[in-house]
Amino acid sequence: MQILRKAHVQQLSRLLRQYPIVAVLGARQVGKTTLARQLVAGRKGPCSWFDLEDPRDRALLVEPTLALAGLRGLVVLDEIQRSPDLFPVLRVLADRPRTPARFLILGSASPDLLRQGSETLAGRIGFHELGGFDLQEVGVEHLERLWFRGSLPRSYLARSHSQSSDWRHGFVRTFLERDIPNLGVRIPATTLESFWTMLAHYHGQLWNGSELARALAVSQPTVRSYLDLLSGAFVVTTLRPWFENVGKRVVKSPKVYLADSGLLHSLLGLETPGELLRHPKVGASWEGFMLADVVRTLRARREECFFWAAHSGPELDLLVVSGRHRLGFEFKRTDSPRITPSMQAAYELLRLDGIDVVHAGSRTFQMKPHMRAVAARDVVTTLKALRG
Repeated sequence: MQILRKAHVQQLSRLLRQYPIVAVLGARQVGKTTLARQLVAGRKGPCSWFDLEDPRDRALLVEPTLALAGLRGLVVLDEIQRSPDLFPVLRVLADRPRTPARFLILGSASPDLLRQGSETLAGRIGFHELGGFDLQEVGVEHLERLWFRGSLPRSYLARSHSQSSDWRHGFVRTFLERDIPNLGVRIPATTLESFWTMLAHYHGQLWNGSELARALAVSQPTVRSYLDLLSGAFVVTTLRPWFENVGKRVVKSPKVYLADSGLLHSLLGLETPGELLRHPKVGASWEGFMLADVVRTLRARREECFFWAAHSGPELDLLVVSGRHRLGFEFKRTDSPRITPSMQAAYELLRLDGIDVVHAGSRTFQMKPHMRAVAARDVVTTLKALRG
């Protein structure tokens, strides 16, 4: 079974018309290669494909200028993080008159980890970050399955929960033992697994580097480097705090989330949906899952997304700041959401356009002007109108 990711294909087509080089970045096994094949299937003209994990293709690129200069149409370079030395060559090829070829590069590391490439290709490259499946792609009738199994395609599409769980455990091992070393990182797999598992228990909470450093018997800068590494590999996300002069002392540490709910559940040792529903982190898991889907539905960029919390108590799970618009979101795993003093304070102090409370019930309704309850199953249809 394959799910056609039309919105992503359309975005890549737009970027390829605008830039000579387009990078699709995302976690391992998130579907970058499949997306590229879907794009190629709908294009006319020649296409050349190089898989940089295949020794035969790497051998063809020993002399990259000779191998790539004569190609026309679309050239796909898969797993670009394996050959960062190609970036200077791509810069030269991108600057040729009339752009005889466009390059689509696929990578499992962020521009920060691929700093050489992002700096070399500045002004010549467009970036598209690919996440896993979302509710719009799989259908709201599969919400519970998507939440428990996560959004990575092979986990979601597995024949059973047990097969999905087995795949996720294998993903964790491969990621730690092969993918991280391939990025040139020399951190013992057991150390990074311990840190990743600890983060699972901190999912949805404020970053506490000192506590994690003590637990691992390392320095705070070291655990911060671990966090940056997992963020750069797209398996952990951080939500920055929003602070401005609103008359209250506010929290300035980021919140930490595991990027995929399925991997979160595996690292917590949860093998069935029933175990998840009985676990203390069920609320945090649901919050992170729905927060990610709201961000994708709004097509909000990372730099537009924040949380807000004052030391005196008021807080807001998600603040999306886009131009002059400020949208607030709360996530409640309940079927009877209500307006709280914290929400009222956030609405007034942050001068929000409105607050949506995304909840686990079945009805979407207005609670008061500028505040409404949105059923999780209605997120896609309800929030489409808010897209900028």
